[in-house]
Amino acid sequence: MTAKHWLIGAALGLTGTLAAMTASAQTSTLDRVKARGELVCGNHIALPGFGLQGADGRWDGLDIDLCRAVAAAIFNDPTKIKFVPTTPQMRFVVVQTGEVDMLARNATYTMSRDTTAGMAWPIINYFDGQGFMVKKALGVTEAKGLNGASICVTQGTTTELNLADFFRSNNLKYEIIGFSTNEEGVKALEAGRCDAFTTDSSGLAAERLKFAKPDDFVILPTLISREPLGPAVKRGDESWFTLVKWVHYAMLNAEEFGVTKANVDEMLKSPNPEIKRLLGVEGKFGEGLGLTNDWAYRIVKHVGNYGESFERNVGMGSRLQLKRGLNALASQGGLQYPHPIR
Repeated sequence: MTAKHWLIGAALGLTGTLAAMTASAQTSTLDRVKARGELVCGNHIALPGFGLQGADGRWDGLDIDLCRAVAAAIFNDPTKIKFVPTTPQMRFVVVQTGEVDMLARNATYTMSRDTTAGMAWPIINYFDGQGFMVKKALGVTEAKGLNGASICVTQGTTTELNLADFFRSNNLKYEIIGFSTNEEGVKALEAGRCDAFTTDSSGLAAERLKFAKPDDFVILPTLISREPLGPAVKRGDESWFTLVKWVHYAMLNAEEFGVTKANVDEMLKSPNPEIKRLLGVEGKFGEGLGLTNDWAYRIVKHVGNYGESFERNVGMGSRLQLKRGLNALASQGGLQYPHPIR
C-alpha cells in the first residue's frame, strides 16, 4: 500500500469513526434507555429513607422512588432499573461519563456544580439543611456550643465548605476529621473518635438509626446551610432533563389533586379537566416527552404520588419520622410547587 493509499484509508476510517461518534451523540438518552430496556440510576450506597438495599436485595427510599417513577413512565414497569451505588467522590463522575442515565442520591444543587461539572439539576425533590449530631453526654444543645470540638465530615461534599464557613463566621475553633463515606464518619462518632458528625439533617436522622443505642445521640436544632437536594443528569440532553423534571411534577400534581396509588383507576373517570390531563384521558402531553399519554397514570399506579412516597420513606409513618416542613406542597406552606400540565 502506498503512502497515498494509506492516507486515504486512514481518512476514510477517521471519517467513519467521527460519523459513528456523531450518530452516538445524536442518540438521545431516552432512545438509549428504551433500546437498553432498562434505566440506569446512580444511587446512595446505604442511606435509610433515601437509598438503602434490604436483606432481600430490594432498594427502597425517596430517591429510589424517583428512579422507579421514571422507569414506570417509560416502560410501565418500575422494576426495569439497574441501580449503581455511588460514593460521594464518584457520584458525579458516573453522570459525566454517561455510566448512569440519572443520579438520584441526595446531592446538593449548587452554582459551581451547575456551571462547571457538566451536569444539570431538573428539580429539587427534598429541601434540607446541614446540621450536627452529637452524643447526649457531651451536653451541647446548639451548634455554637461546639467551639473547640472535633468534627467528623465526609470528604468531597459541600459539608466541608459549609462547616468552615460556619466556624469562621462565628469565630469558633474546631478540628476536622475527614472520611470518605458517611458510614465511616458516623462509626467514628459512635466510637468516640470525634465530638460531632455533620451532614444534611435528613442524613443525620437516617444515620442515627444505625447506632446500637440511637437514643444516646441527639441532632442539634441548628441548621447552618441550605441544601436543595435533587437528581442530576448529564448536561446536553434537554429532552431527558425535561422528562425527569416532569416525572417529579406529575407526582406533585397527583398529590395536589388527591390522586393516589389506590384510587388512580377510579380517578380516570374524574370530571376535573386537570386530572384528565394528568392521567392522559385528555390531551397528548406524553407525546411531548417521547412517552405514551398515560405516562403519569403509570407513575401513580406503580409508585404513588409524592406525598405517598415521602410518607413511607422519610415521613411520620417511616422510621425517620421527618415532618414535611419545607417539603410540603406550596398550597400547604411548603416549597414543593406542582407545575401545571396544560
